[in-house]
Amino acid sequence: MELNLFQTIAVYALPVVFAITLHEAAHGYVAKHFGDLTAYAAGRVSLNPLRHIDPVGTVVLPLVLLAVSKLFGGGGILFGWAKPVPVNFANLRRPKRDMLWVAAAGPAANLLMALFWTLMVKLGLGMAGNYFALPLALMGAAGVFINVIIMVLNLLPLPPLDGGRIMVSLLPHRLAYQFARIEPYGFIILIVLLFSGALGFVMWPLIGITMSLIAALFGVPMSDLVRLASII
Repeated sequence: MELNLFQTIAVYALPVVFAITLHEAAHGYVAKHFGDLTAYAAGRVSLNPLRHIDPVGTVVLPLVLLAVSKLFGGGGILFGWAKPVPVNFANLRRPKRDMLWVAAAGPAANLLMALFWTLMVKLGLGMAGNYFALPLALMGAAGVFINVIIMVLNLLPLPPLDGGRIMVSLLPHRLAYQFARIEPYGFIILIVLLFSGALGFVMWPLIGITMSLIAALFGVPMSDLVRLASII
């Protein structure tokens, strides 16, 4: 059994919306907590997906990559982005230190969602014979998959990704300044890595390890996650 493109989109839709919305809202909320009200004033500390969706990065590119993946039998990274939450790090009470917590908030939200969706997989697998069992398990697997991808991708140490911000926060001032100068070219570097295949080469092992650990935490066999992922 394998879902067609439209069924796959239906399974992924809700997990993707939550993954993007809570990731971005978490950045804004933590920035507000540490003294920067920029995102709050812009209405971005919100659970309304429309405030965070980028038409190209959130809708068009993921759909194209998903269609290409289905056409060629899978194996690609589902890649995209939302509107970045505006943060003025100078407004933070301790800019260099607090930057770490603001940056880490997004991936942390994705980790929590991955845990939630793993629980949905476990519930779905335990509801044998129920009409909603397979849809719930498939949506759960999609949720685990997309949230782990977003978390791992954003933790790569490349400005302006969250991992790059964390590195800037942790490095000594002089090294942090030099490292931060990569930021104007970070997105271009990321796109080159994506289409050269290098991004997948780096990310897939990290994604696999992370999913295995999360699955083990809930007693969900990794083989079941792989099986469900192969269906969608």
